[in-house]
Amino acid sequence: MSSLCFRSASCFFSVVLLLAACPSLPAQKLTAAEQKVVRYVEQQSGEALAFLEKVVNINSGTGNHEGVRQAGALFRQELDGLDFTTRWIDMPDSVNRAGHLFAERRGKKGKRVLLIGHLDTVFEKDSPFQQFERTDSVIRGPGVNDMKGGDVVILYALKALHSAGLLKDTQIIVAFTGDEENTGKPLSVSRKDLIEAARRSDAALAFETATGFGEATVARRGSSGWRLEVTGRQAHSAGVFSPRVGDGAIYEAARILNAFHDQLKGEQYLTFNPGIIMGGTEVDYDAAAGTGQVSGKGNIVAKTAVVTGDLRFISEEQKERARSTMRQIVAQCLPGTAAKITFQDSYPAMPPTPGNEALLAVLNRISLDLGHGPVKPYDPGARGAGDVSFVAPYVSSIDGLGVMGSGAHSLHETMNPRTFQALTQRAALLIYRLTNN
Repeated sequence: MSSLCFRSASCFFSVVLLLAACPSLPAQKLTAAEQKVVRYVEQQSGEALAFLEKVVNINSGTGNHEGVRQAGALFRQELDGLDFTTRWIDMPDSVNRAGHLFAERRGKKGKRVLLIGHLDTVFEKDSPFQQFERTDSVIRGPGVNDMKGGDVVILYALKALHSAGLLKDTQIIVAFTGDEENTGKPLSVSRKDLIEAARRSDAALAFETATGFGEATVARRGSSGWRLEVTGRQAHSAGVFSPRVGDGAIYEAARILNAFHDQLKGEQYLTFNPGIIMGGTEVDYDAAAGTGQVSGKGNIVAKTAVVTGDLRFISEEQKERARSTMRQIVAQCLPGTAAKITFQDSYPAMPPTPGNEALLAVLNRISLDLGHGPVKPYDPGARGAGDVSFVAPYVSSIDGLGVMGSGAHSLHETMNPRTFQALTQRAALLIYRLTNN
């Protein structure tokens, strides 16, 4: 891919060892072009935050398709002004999502770079959390850090490069998905365009929330849903455990869950969580809404039990090993019961790779040049899944390049405006160095 040793693990690890041993390496002087980029971001930081306010005040919960499109229209207008070719990609009615905004420049210079953001938030139209609020030290609002703030970092990094004439002859794709918080199904449709863009790129930069100046994400765990369905023989409770009645559905569900806990717990980066359990004579569970009704009595052996949960993993191999163990456990039914487990893929894993680590080395050098200090890999066990996971099998990737904040997915979501300018400058230089080398 490049002289950055994306294909050479041995080359990369030599670089990492050097950086680890010498965290106080003197910063290189920024080039005149890079200094111009840095100044532009500084001068336009007020405008950038004003744009963030405008887009945050548009409700774009995943289910609010019109709001997602409106937010996308604001970014599309700005990207059109930077000489990107933009398009809105509608999803089929069956997917039930608003669609995605893609923008592209074509050129032959440097690496082909894919920039990833998302337009939707978890806050739907009925949420009480709707408005952008700002003080000197904090910004509050739906999606300010997850991830409309990151989207604005992308936009103003590109504006800075455009102003300096540094986008000429570069190959850059901007992908703003409209359903990252609740991906449309099937994934083969909702993520088709993102994966195709990755196949035409050399590096993917994703702008989910930054965990700090000193960390970036080179690995993220994948996620998978699972559903356990258990049946037993309905009978008077006086006969429970007898050969005629057996142990009942709830005991069998409890056995399975306990075996999951005992046999799978402890492997690094592997987690499995039963989020909902329902059991009794009759169970009516609405998976889409996450609600249900149960009927039964204490003196009736349970006929039905349903458990749903998630599974998180660092690699496809780890996922398949865990699933195999879970299936084996489910197959060992208690007397008078039957059980089955099904799995639904959601986000694939983004394992650490030499290519991802090489991108981190570039980011580390930029951070040192800007005086921010070294950048190390962020613990993948502390971060959820994201859109970058869909492209990671096809292209070297790095995430966590967005804004700094706290409280994502809560009514207390915040962004730190004092770090916004520096993070945008860092992002602009990362795009520049990749597309000019």
